[in-house]
Amino acid sequence: MKVAVVGAGGIGGYFGGRLAAAGHDVRFVARGRHLEALRRDGLTVEGPEGAGSSGGFTVPAAALRATDDTAGIGPVDYVLLGVKTWQLPSVLPLLKPLVEDGTGVLTTQNGVEAPAEVAEAVGRGAVLPGSAKIITYLAGPGRIRHVGGLGSLTFGEWDDRPSDRVETLRRALDEAGVLAVVPKDVWAELWAKFLFVAPFGGLGSVTDAPIGALRSRPGTRRLLADAMTEIHRVARAAGTVLPDDIVTTTLDFVDRQPAEATSSLQRDIAAGLPSELEAWTGAVVRLGGSHGVATPVNGFLYQVLGLREARAAEQRAAERRAAERRTEGSAA
Repeated sequence: MKVAVVGAGGIGGYFGGRLAAAGHDVRFVARGRHLEALRRDGLTVEGPEGAGSSGGFTVPAAALRATDDTAGIGPVDYVLLGVKTWQLPSVLPLLKPLVEDGTGVLTTQNGVEAPAEVAEAVGRGAVLPGSAKIITYLAGPGRIRHVGGLGSLTFGEWDDRPSDRVETLRRALDEAGVLAVVPKDVWAELWAKFLFVAPFGGLGSVTDAPIGALRSRPGTRRLLADAMTEIHRVARAAGTVLPDDIVTTTLDFVDRQPAEATSSLQRDIAAGLPSELEAWTGAVVRLGGSHGVATPVNGFLYQVLGLREARAAEQRAAERRAAERRTEGSAA
């Protein structure tokens, strides 16, 4: 099976690494120091208890193909799209050389809007809407840190019909040690994950607290539940049916996560980096507004974090201008 992993960070690196370790022809699309490390040293995935734990594994450089040129890869059976939502506009043009009739493009972005954005570039028939349930991040060039979660991928055809390409990918992932789930309603699965990540990410970012602190204090636990309830109402208004007890079961899932876990949104905002705020909390507010559903908790989180993002963007722009002035001064 030939697979292109576009975005070889925490998500793409982990699942692509599992497929590569199982012997599949996996091409990792990366850049910069990460690309250099993959070519030189291969890929190391540190398990929840560190390198060498039962959850960790390595893919040696000799067995790993990494590039920054999708044209050199050519058409593949599957594309695992592992970039963040804000990176999609710059990445989608790179998909054209990889996609032919029958290619499946598996989306793993958090939120519920990414599949439609990808479909605009490659066609709805190529898109396999999906979601990843795992907590991972890029710990350094060539190194992925797996913090928690079973490491599962949920995906299906756009219209939930059975297909050979979905079954082939499910079987390959299972054999590679990944829990692959093909649900009856893939859109309900995307919304169910959205109901978890957006409140966890938004509240964690505002408080700068890990999940253990959020769930253990009555006040913040109640805010998590209220933010989840808002998303449940938005999903219903948008035509997606979620279980009546989805908030309760999601809080149970929160209780099973490592206490020190944080979301990628929280880590990016804390570091002053571009984040997925618009695709997470912003999407809740936008979709709620379009369907006439009030979202006061998510709205508050969005406004506070939006201000932080704007100030961070101004700081990044100022630093770029200063660097350009220094470069111009050196050239003179």
